[in-house]
Amino acid sequence: MTRGHGVMPDLPATAGAARVPGRGRPGLIDRRDLIAALDRASEQRVTMISAPAGSGKTSLLHAWADRPGRDRRIAFMSVRPGQQDAQLFWLAVLAAVRGATGATEPLPTAPGFDGGAMVDKVLSEITASGGTFYLVIDDLHELGSAEAAEQLTALLTALPRGVHAIVATRHDPPLHLHRLRLTGELAEIRAAQLRFSEAETRDLLTASGVGLPDDVVRLLHQRAEGWAAGLRLAVLSLAGHPDPERFVAEFSGSHRTVAEYLMAEMLERQPPHVQRLLLRTSLPDRINGELADLLTGATGSERVLLELEDANAFVVSLDPERTWFRYHHMFADLLRLELRRTIPAAIPELHRQAARWFAEHSQAVDAVRHLQAAGDWSEAARLLTDHTVSLTLDGRAGSAVALLRAFPACVGEDSPELALVYANADLHQHRLEEARAHLEIAGAYADTTPPDRQPRLRTAIASLNLLLARLRGHFDAVYEQADALPSPAEGRSNTEIALASDLRALALLNLGVAEAWSLRLDDSERHLLEGAALAHDIGRPYLEVACRAHLGFASGNRSFALVRQRCEEAVALAARYGWDAQAVIAPAQVSLAGALICTGEFDRGERWLDRARHVTRSEGEPGVRLLVRLTSAMLAAARGQHPETLAELTAAEQVQAHMVSRHGLSSWVTAWTIATRARLGTVDRARADLAALDDSQSAVAEIRNAAAVLHLAEQDPAGARHALRPVLDGTAPVTSILTPIEARLLDALACRDLGDEHAAGAAVEQALNLAEPDRTILPFVMTGAWELLDALPRTTSHAALVSDILDTVRGHTPDRPTPGPAEELSPSELRVLRYLPTNLTRPEIAAELSVSLNTVNTHIRRIYAKLGAGDRSSAVHRGRELRLLSNGRG
Repeated sequence: MTRGHGVMPDLPATAGAARVPGRGRPGLIDRRDLIAALDRASEQRVTMISAPAGSGKTSLLHAWADRPGRDRRIAFMSVRPGQQDAQLFWLAVLAAVRGATGATEPLPTAPGFDGGAMVDKVLSEITASGGTFYLVIDDLHELGSAEAAEQLTALLTALPRGVHAIVATRHDPPLHLHRLRLTGELAEIRAAQLRFSEAETRDLLTASGVGLPDDVVRLLHQRAEGWAAGLRLAVLSLAGHPDPERFVAEFSGSHRTVAEYLMAEMLERQPPHVQRLLLRTSLPDRINGELADLLTGATGSERVLLELEDANAFVVSLDPERTWFRYHHMFADLLRLELRRTIPAAIPELHRQAARWFAEHSQAVDAVRHLQAAGDWSEAARLLTDHTVSLTLDGRAGSAVALLRAFPACVGEDSPELALVYANADLHQHRLEEARAHLEIAGAYADTTPPDRQPRLRTAIASLNLLLARLRGHFDAVYEQADALPSPAEGRSNTEIALASDLRALALLNLGVAEAWSLRLDDSERHLLEGAALAHDIGRPYLEVACRAHLGFASGNRSFALVRQRCEEAVALAARYGWDAQAVIAPAQVSLAGALICTGEFDRGERWLDRARHVTRSEGEPGVRLLVRLTSAMLAAARGQHPETLAELTAAEQVQAHMVSRHGLSSWVTAWTIATRARLGTVDRARADLAALDDSQSAVAEIRNAAAVLHLAEQDPAGARHALRPVLDGTAPVTSILTPIEARLLDALACRDLGDEHAAGAAVEQALNLAEPDRTILPFVMTGAWELLDALPRTTSHAALVSDILDTVRGHTPDRPTPGPAEELSPSELRVLRYLPTNLTRPEIAAELSVSLNTVNTHIRRIYAKLGAGDRSSAVHRGRELRLLSNGRG
């Protein structure tokens, strides 16, 4: 391989390989993927590498060209800085071509210059060389001759087969290559492909003899945004540095070596009006044309920003429409440094202008930040106070807390003006007593504020008082405060209507949650649905997610299928906004886990339970924490891990102890604690726990079931049947659809122990009848009643469910596809569908159901039509897909 002469600049960092400082023979970081990408690209007629200064374009070209063993000719040339002369440019191109071909003919020296003839001359000499030929032109952005650019376009579009051109530039040159792009003959490598990955950053440091912890390497990579020159300059400074971790923490665009590079290569190359725009718009984290016009006092800023992005001038668009922009982190650091150096007196007013603009455009967080930066603490406090609840409703309570920390001590926790913000932060961090004290201060402060601010402040105080009552588990207070709230009314100002709508939606959420934890599930479902709809209408997606996250639990008295559906919808909505790993979605995650565990999908349930555990802090909302503990106990009990079950139930009792009101699931916690102690053999402790309950607590169905478990552990089956009688005859209050199934299974076990096999079988069949609609498996596993299933007749209408239960016990999880859409079956049609997987004939099904054969035939026709099935087998298959039938072996 031969290569023509050209300028070989000292490289700040490499793209194809990274030079390592301080060694006689530089070490290299081989970036094989990038070299391979250029290999693939260079097979096109033209390849354009376009990226900002210091991205490693030149290094990539040399690393690609310098590899040995390639039979190819490469003419390599770099455009000299400020090249304005077309003739000198073409003489350099021709010299590079002749250097690669070995031609010795002297360069033309005629005083007249014919650009077209020179293009033909270059083409003819390249063609005459034969074989594969590459023309590489680096630093094309230095070419300032429009004439030469037009002639280069003619050359590139006329390259013959086997000849390829690669051009590297800091910004797209004025070459008209759209035809090549349309025909697929133009390849492009952009800044994103040239950026160092985190792994490559680590490799570069290691090869340079710099050892840093992974989190420090990650921080360095984030600060430099993979920019090759920034990393190279960091490596130069880190070599031998006494405190490399501190250096990385402080490394920025204002670092001397970085600032000097960016000043020389970027800022000073811009015309004065662009420099003015860059400096005066460097304070906001993001900028658009309107805001830039305001800060510069000029017009046309959006056009300049677009041109800067197109020119790879460290300007990045943030949206597909290219209306919002930001500067590369290090470039922004330099600009702010230069702004402080040149016009420090203008900085406070620039912050105030930005704050007013952001406030007028309902972007309170940015507005408060700029007011704080300007030192306008009182105005910043007022604005943050007015918007703190709104930020919470948008899922940005953490932002309000962060802004609060930025206030100086003189405007701190004792300031009445910020009391509401402190109360909100306390609630976010579950410091409930502190929140109550701050709300009292905020209430007194609201009475002294101007009348135009009072509605906003009082609405915010009412909202936070509601949330405080819910977080304390004080459900009666939630009901009382919600009933006293105003509703949106006509005749008010738009601001007051918006505030009242926010408050109404928040009240519906808190009311629905309080009703859910009180097991007033129908009321809870109604209010949560209303709250979700209102939140959607007023554009509060975080509030809508919060409502929908609790809807699954509120559907628990209906069916597990509905629980799953509503939880999955809530999770999907949260994921759309990036909230699927936040506490707001934990109720849906744990309710989904519970539904899966109840239907025997223990492993899937555990995965969702782990997510809920992860986002639920120990100091989180008590109702959710209790549900997480109870569901964890449920899973442990299903797996026969009774000590773990008891530990989770004990933790749930501790959560209840910190709640003002009694959680509706507390009876479950008590009942399962008694039953678990009995199963562990500590019957005396279980008997004492049962005796400690008052009459109203003992009358609950879950406690009656626990008493039956205790009697069975004491080998008193008659006593167990007596304890179960109020549950079986429907006189005992029931809080879960699991309870009646569990009661019949415990009755079956008692009948077996009494020697009445017929009664035991009948009780199991009754349990299966109740379990079939939701294919509920958990009670069979927890009670051990699955052992009775083998005694059932083969003609049972629940053969598929029985098979699934036994599979679950034996550790074989059936495959359960996700259901698809289908017209809903009526209860009577569902009953007939349950028999289709069996071997019973239609007359036998009619006899089992005590209906006429004609009725069964009518139901089957409707089942086929609704499920889109043509026969019994396909109807069964479709029923299993939709989870209307269990999916085990029949």
